[in-house]
Amino acid sequence: MPARDRDVTMTVLVAYDGSAPAQTAIEHAIDRYPDDEIVLLRVIEMSGGHLMAGWDLLQERLKDAQDEGAAELSEAVRDLIDDADVEFRIETAVGKPAQEIVEFAEDEGVDVIVVGSHGREGVSRVLLGNVAERIVRRAPMTVTVVR
Repeated sequence: MPARDRDVTMTVLVAYDGSAPAQTAIEHAIDRYPDDEIVLLRVIEMSGGHLMAGWDLLQERLKDAQDEGAAELSEAVRDLIDDADVEFRIETAVGKPAQEIVEFAEDEGVDVIVVGSHGREGVSRVLLGNVAERIVRRAPMTVTVVR
């Protein structure tokens, strides 16, 4: 755990995509940082063509995604957060996951990023494992990858 003054609240960013590894990352963040603010960040990956479709459309999609994000928290995650009585918020970004996670963390002054490491099988390991790896390489703050 990073050294800190106990009276200062940290901001902990958890990359949340609804997967089991992301839930494990949330559990880790709650266990490790129970008195700090936890931000669950969902990144919506859109193709380049969609990004050029227009700012209004993008803004509308982002608002819809934020509303869906609150509704899509799994029951297990909701129970975990409620039982732990932690301060949290849900945010949504649009773009490339690793880039958006690091940029959000920098812009918001996040102290620690927690990301789930995906399993060792198939395409999800290659694609999602690469996101965690890119975050570790690019982020200027502490990054914890949870299995």
